[in-house]
Formats: sequence, C-alpha cells, structure tokens
Amino acid sequence: MKNLEIGIIGGAGYTAGELIRLLLNHNKVNLNFVYSTSNAGNKVYKVHQDLVGSTELLFSSEINKEVDVLFLCLGHGNSKAFLEKNTFSKDTKIIDLSNDFRLLADKNFEGKEFVYGLPELDKEAIKTAKYIANPGCFATALQLAILPLAANGLLTNDVHINAVTGATGAGTSLSATTHFTWRDNNFSHYKAFNHQHLGEINQTVNQLQTNFNSEINFMPNRGDFSRGIFATAYTKFEGSLEEANALYKGYYKDAVFTSVSDESIFLKQVVNTNKCIISLEKHGDKLLITSTIDNLLKGASGAAVQNMNLMYGFEESEGLKLKASYF
Repeated sequence: MKNLEIGIIGGAGYTAGELIRLLLNHNKVNLNFVYSTSNAGNKVYKVHQDLVGSTELLFSSEINKEVDVLFLCLGHGNSKAFLEKNTFSKDTKIIDLSNDFRLLADKNFEGKEFVYGLPELDKEAIKTAKYIANPGCFATALQLAILPLAANGLLTNDVHINAVTGATGAGTSLSATTHFTWRDNNFSHYKAFNHQHLGEINQTVNQLQTNFNSEINFMPNRGDFSRGIFATAYTKFEGSLEEANALYKGYYKDAVFTSVSDESIFLKQVVNTNKCIISLEKHGDKLLITSTIDNLLKGASGAAVQNMNLMYGFEESEGLKLKASYF
C-alpha cells in the first residue's frame, strides 16, 4: 500500500505544529500540503521553529481536494464554515480537531456522519468511520478518569473534578491571561462548572450509563506551565481500592496508550507523549481518580493520529512512540 497523502487545514497553531511533527515521523504517510492563508509561501519551520532541519515544506494557499486524509486544525465553529465552502473526493477521510461535530446533535453535517474519536470508548466504530470528531483535551483526560465507572453502572453520586491545564491549551492567540507576565507565578480558575467540554463528558457518561442522573462538577484551572493536564476527580464508591484497581485495569487492558499506575502520578510522566496515566486512591467512601495527559498530544494531535491509524488498520502506535520529557 502506498503512503497516504495528508492535508492539514489551519497550519499555524499549536495543534497543527504537533500534528506536522508527528506526521513527518510517521512511516505510512506523506504530508501533501499544510494550508494557511496567513502564512502561504513561508517555510513551515518559520512558524513551527522546532521543525528546523526536519522539513523544507512551505505553507500552501492551494488545497488538494484528492488527499486521502484531511485534518482540520481550525478554531471552534470554523470547521463547519470550511466544509460548507469546500468539497473533497468521496474517498477523503476527515478528522476534525475542533468541537464542531462532537455532540450527537452536530454529528450529521451535509451528508457526513462524524464518529466521536475516543478510542478507549468506541474503537470499533472509529475503525470503520470516514469522518472523526476528535475529543477535546479536558474531555479526554476526564472521560478516561471515569469511563470504567460509567461502563459498570457505578456512577451513582455526583462527580467532583478539579483540573489544571498549561498555557498551550489557550491556543497561540494572545489574550489577557496568556501573556507571560500574567501567567508567570500565577494560578486561576475559569469557566467554573460550565466549561464547553462538559457536553462531551456528560454525553459519554449517559451513553455508557443510561440511568446516570447526578452532576459532574468541573472546576478548570490555568497553570503556570506550557503543556499538560493534571486532573483529580472523586465520587462515592462502595468497593475497596483493590476492587477499583481491578476494575480500571480490566477496562484498559487492551488500551495502547492508557494505563493505571499503582503509584502516585505526576505531569512529567506524560508530557510529550500520547499517554494517559491514571492512579486511584480510596479515602473513606470516596474514590479519588487522578488522570494526566499532554493536552496537545493525547488531548489533540496525538489522538488524531491514533484515530487515523485505527481507520486504516495501521499499528495503533505508529508515529506515536514518544518518550516523556521527564528531565
């Protein structure tokens, strides 16, 4: 089989930069074009400076509508607008990294049916899908923290979640809360209890546990670091810690990138990888679940490549065998 021809729309952001890096090191693909209206004609490495020496590819103002796979790295709301104006080959598969098609109410769009791309939830559907809605970064970390409980009907009380993300979670555009002078030595919460990723999380929980009628209380935080998500969640759990560990390890036994640690975990174990690592503690009648991912990889571009690998029957870890930036 010849290498897949890949196109990227919206090539200047953090997720696109990581996607380009991954695809340049993927043995089954050829990066056909990276489309960017603001950077057309410039070397890709002029924007993504970690790619100096890795590629001489130019940002393109032209779109090849015959590519095998199209990745949409556009801002939320812009993927729909782009697909309304552009049509592609009937054989082109699309992986969207925005939130435009993640919810059931949005999954059908102009004859395209988008499958929610969380492999630990619905791997078989991803394998046969033509269009993928890649999950959000917080949504990935938090769903992986509670999927085993929901799948076994064990979410019988409210879930309380506190999670912190790095500055890259806000994208490349500067705002009052992304300037270095604001972020440095600082910490804050935002979108308390109404973060947009709650829609995905509640949708998945209700898919697995139809009788779930409690609340998922989510407090997102901004951290003084560049990348990664560190999340803690707790809810009531009647079983023992040993039973909880057996439940989680059983659920993730075939997951290539999600694992359950018997030790306390920390952010550096996953930064620069496509891993999610989970650890469990029991405190009285509460189960404490810690989940950590790299927001740009397992939370975005790495997951997109993982989904592409599943769609084409490649080794799931192809292009994703990355070492954590541990020290």
